[in-house]
Amino acid sequence: MLEKMKYKRLSYAQYMELVLYDEQYGYYMKRKEKIGRPGDFITTSNVANVIGHVFANLFIRLMETYSVPPHICEIGGGTGRFAYAVLEQWQRQSPETFSNGRYTIVEASPYHREKQVEMLAPFADHIHIVSNLAELPSSFSGIVFSNELFDAFPVHVVEKRNGQIYECFVAVEGDKLVEQYAPLENEEIAQYLAERNIDLVDGQRFEVPLAMKTFIFQLNDAIERAIIFTVDYGYTDEEWKHPLRRQGSLRGYYRHQLINDPLRYPGDMDITTHVQWDALRFYGEQVGWTFTHLWRQDEFLLKAGIFNQLIDHDDPNPFSEKSRYNRAIRSLVMSDIGSAFQVMVQQKKMNISILT
Repeated sequence: MLEKMKYKRLSYAQYMELVLYDEQYGYYMKRKEKIGRPGDFITTSNVANVIGHVFANLFIRLMETYSVPPHICEIGGGTGRFAYAVLEQWQRQSPETFSNGRYTIVEASPYHREKQVEMLAPFADHIHIVSNLAELPSSFSGIVFSNELFDAFPVHVVEKRNGQIYECFVAVEGDKLVEQYAPLENEEIAQYLAERNIDLVDGQRFEVPLAMKTFIFQLNDAIERAIIFTVDYGYTDEEWKHPLRRQGSLRGYYRHQLINDPLRYPGDMDITTHVQWDALRFYGEQVGWTFTHLWRQDEFLLKAGIFNQLIDHDDPNPFSEKSRYNRAIRSLVMSDIGSAFQVMVQQKKMNISILT
């Protein structure tokens, strides 16, 4: 990895693209477990099948009550566990819409595409797995869902010093990676800061999600009519201004440990940033999407009826499947994981009441 970077100075976005998505070195492209106990991090969709069942019930209501086309597109499907839970519930609860339904996964990682094919084999007739948005069926209409997608997108990093904005770069010195700084010259970054009215204070670092901005425009071109669900962790513009967040949010996860230095373990560590929710709303509205709401995840799940998923049973074994399922439900609304995540809903050419 260091050899590939030698004699180069990379922006943080280029560095993240290399260490996360490079076909040879990229963390997400490697044939290794990344999610769950044997990996480096846990996603909320990896908590039993609860999340998938709750969203499936919501998706079914949208299809049956509002005639939303029975087509679901999940972007970044991981191991396929969320998709399996949705399809399982969909088939059981609404066989009529399921019979005409289609579940498409957009997944860049060849390894995860293989895992999805294996996991979703029972639903093979309803599954379509592609590597990018360009492969989506033309004029897709239906439901778009992502969970912890944008937090893994490459970002540029800037810092204000003595009244001037600098871009932070990554370079190799000897046998280690180091940061370097140069006055901001990237016009796209400058445009982002200007159109988003981002005003930094001295000493503040800030991540600029140009890749997310580009992706919103690409997704808009790929869909005709859709309800767009985004589950992730992030901050609003007001929350970004808090003094505790002046060092930004770029960090890594390695063997379930939070790593504050994103330059450690290149290619072997997940790197994430908090999503800028107001930017997602801003660029969505630029392409014509209607902002519906931003909920804290535990609030969203309660409104969506998560407690209806509790299973009545008399099994005294706390490690039984039913006991673990009920425990997962409670953890999603009563623990830190429920309040740390948010759910944003946007709509393109639709105007539907999502949670009533």
